[in-house]
Amino acid sequence: MSVWSEEVTVMSKLVYAGFVRLRHDSSFRVGTLVMAVVGLALPVYHFFLMKKYVGYMVCLENSFFTYVPLIVIIAAAFCSLFIGTEYSDGAIRNKLIVGHDRIYVYLSNLIVCFAAECIMCAAFFVTDLGAGILLLGFFASGWKITLAYVGCVFVLCAAVTAIYTLIAMLCQNKAVTAVICILGIVFMIFWGAYLNSQLSSPAVYEGYVYQDSVTGEYVKEEDIPNPYYIDGTKRVVCEFLNDLLPGNQTAQFWMGDAVHLWQMALYSGMITVVVTGAGIFFFRGEDFK
Repeated sequence: MSVWSEEVTVMSKLVYAGFVRLRHDSSFRVGTLVMAVVGLALPVYHFFLMKKYVGYMVCLENSFFTYVPLIVIIAAAFCSLFIGTEYSDGAIRNKLIVGHDRIYVYLSNLIVCFAAECIMCAAFFVTDLGAGILLLGFFASGWKITLAYVGCVFVLCAAVTAIYTLIAMLCQNKAVTAVICILGIVFMIFWGAYLNSQLSSPAVYEGYVYQDSVTGEYVKEEDIPNPYYIDGTKRVVCEFLNDLLPGNQTAQFWMGDAVHLWQMALYSGMITVVVTGAGIFFFRGEDFK
């Protein structure tokens, strides 16, 4: 057997062991259930709103991409608990004692965590599309654009998984890891929503005409420059950060403002590679005594 074959075999065994543990992991089950329930509840909720309010129209996109902020937050909790349990149970130390390379231990956890997130997303897709297509109709933007968005989101999930895995593999305290990951991604999403709203604001507020309630005369208000409008070099930097950072990407999908899909996917891929490389580098020097 070649060295390459042996390495593949070792990696396969570690990944298989991770999936076996995943089947019995309570945080994975809860996360999958939450995604499925929310996926079912959203189109039903929008359907009853359309029935209640005449003229209120909702398309499937209005509920579908809610899964993006939901999965990145649930993934933060799941990765922290799943990998943290390996530390608390001594599983990681045992893997190293029997001679498994730290690179394979690290990558196997990364792969299993990312696969778990994909399964959670699939649970949302099944219920949301099942109820949504029946109650709200198909995507107004068409299936090709929707698939492009979904593909970009999966690369985003890979990026956040790489970040969570790095934190969880380097911090042996499960509770501390969970707090860092959850609070960190929540802060990044809200900051991303704020920055995205600032970039979406107009440079000039258009003037308008109104009738004075006292005199009855029509008054015209002139255009007013937006004092908070971001322009110049600062705008270029902010737009770059808005497409680069995972929290900002999440906010864009959530708010329906994602436009630069291939750039966002490229940045997420780069983050996945860089963060994974950094995580492996530091994990190789981690002290388990």
